[in-house]
Amino acid sequence: MKQPLERRLAAILAADVAGYSRLMGADEEGTHERVQAHLHELVDPKIAERHGRVVKNTGDGFLAEFPSVADAVRCATEIQRAMIDRDADLPEDKRISFRIGVNLGDVIVEPKDIFGDGVNIAARLESLAEPGGICISRVVRDQIRDKVPYPFEDMGERSIKNIARPLRVYGMSAAAVALLPPVAAPVQPVAGIREVGERVASAARLSIVVLPFVNLSNDPEHEYFADGITEDLTTNLSWTPECLVISRSTAFTYKGKTIGAKQIGRELGVHYVLEGSLRWMGNQVQVNAQLIDAESGAHLWADRFETDRRDLTAAEREITGRLAWNFRRNLFTAESRRAKRDKQANSDANVLAMRGWATYHRPRSAVNMQEALRLWERALEIDPESMSPRIGIALVLVSNLSYGWSNSFQQDEARAEQLLLEVRAADASDLTAHVVMGILRRLQGRLSESKLELETVIALDPCDVAGLRQLGSTLVYLGRPEAAIPYIESSTRLSPSDSNIAFNYTYLGLCHLLLDHVGHAIDLLRMARASNPRVYFVHLYLAAALGLNCDLGEARVALGEGIKTKPEVNSLAAWDAYRPWETNPQYLSLRAKTLYAGLRKAGMADE
Repeated sequence: MKQPLERRLAAILAADVAGYSRLMGADEEGTHERVQAHLHELVDPKIAERHGRVVKNTGDGFLAEFPSVADAVRCATEIQRAMIDRDADLPEDKRISFRIGVNLGDVIVEPKDIFGDGVNIAARLESLAEPGGICISRVVRDQIRDKVPYPFEDMGERSIKNIARPLRVYGMSAAAVALLPPVAAPVQPVAGIREVGERVASAARLSIVVLPFVNLSNDPEHEYFADGITEDLTTNLSWTPECLVISRSTAFTYKGKTIGAKQIGRELGVHYVLEGSLRWMGNQVQVNAQLIDAESGAHLWADRFETDRRDLTAAEREITGRLAWNFRRNLFTAESRRAKRDKQANSDANVLAMRGWATYHRPRSAVNMQEALRLWERALEIDPESMSPRIGIALVLVSNLSYGWSNSFQQDEARAEQLLLEVRAADASDLTAHVVMGILRRLQGRLSESKLELETVIALDPCDVAGLRQLGSTLVYLGRPEAAIPYIESSTRLSPSDSNIAFNYTYLGLCHLLLDHVGHAIDLLRMARASNPRVYFVHLYLAAALGLNCDLGEARVALGEGIKTKPEVNSLAAWDAYRPWETNPQYLSLRAKTLYAGLRKAGMADE
């Protein structure tokens, strides 16, 4: 009796090597060896890591299927990003470049192959992709919308051979792939988890596993949501420089098991364990999470918050973004303390760099900035090739320019520019470098370029707290305070306990001041002043708002505090000279009607 055909819905990934015939003609054996090395060392492990299976290799390419569309797209993107680094030392005419297409469709399954229109479309999409790029169908794009932070562009409708209707195609170019953060090398198959731990134990001081979040409800649908949080958080943390993050597939071997953090740390060779749970209550999701030192079992940090579950995609993005940002800050602090305990605080460049980041994330002050700068300068002395201290030094320099703590504006500006260009030459995709460059371009009055840098950050990571805040700040100086508010509010919601939340309140207060929402501006600026009274413009913004509100006694006190904090800014003319980036005509018009009008009422002189 004839067996019925097995069919299933699958995400199909098709890939081939661009210019394969030319490469084989120039160096047949070398090309074959390089392609096979890429397949065995990168492609096959990445497909397994993303829960797919290789259906077949085709000599110059491969076909794979995945149960998850998001996993298929992540796998395609990670392969293309990793290929840039793998072939970086080769001449361009010898590099192996894949073209990849991804589609979702019904397939006929055989033991060593799959068939159907879904497969044919994936192959046609692959042919439309540029070398090093990816093409996806509209159904794939609709499935991954807001789930993966990749910038696919609409390529319009294309006629596909043997397919009756034109197909809407979306593409990511090789240039866009190159801007993505580097990906961690896939974990190669090993005999057991303990061997993973033995291999990675010395790979990175900043090493961590995200355990599967526990679903505390009885609804199995919520299990998928909890697993999605775990996976997205693992991916997000893997972008952290110098951080080794155990893969999701390995972490999920601990799902449902009651094993202590100390044992997990020994088995996986990690210093830190993240664990958490989700509880569903009506329209709210309650999230609990904690960071544990795997060596001592001590709880280093914990967070509990609630978010709206009516839009699950937005809820997942907010949970992941908030946890990732807070975990990063607390990881740097914890590792800084570990380094001091291990007496490695002054000899290891990576340790010094992490201590610099921990210091930078303290409440903002000139003293803390100076200490962070000292640590990063020392790290760069020890390891002149290191990128993290370069970014850190540039960040301190531009922060000092912004807060009025620089003694040499032009010299600090030039050095920050040089350091960031050096980082960009080594790794054009570093998100923190994009944020710092966005701040620098704003301080240089190059507001359109600042906006573009920061929009790039948000396109790659919509929950980057610093990127959201800085994009909002740039929109303010473009004279668009109303457009700025949602970005700054999102940054605040994602990190409400940020040690530098004062700057969120400051820029929100400035937005409402420029929009003539004086009462709301006063409330926000009082919160900013209470959070950090060491920054002069917080007092001056508050003085202006109080002046407009005719609270002249309190306005004069705030004005006096601002001038005491920064004596150089004692008139509106001095303000103009001290903040040369405030040049946009739309902003200047709003400033004149609100900020300057309020400062005059508070008693600030024009000259």
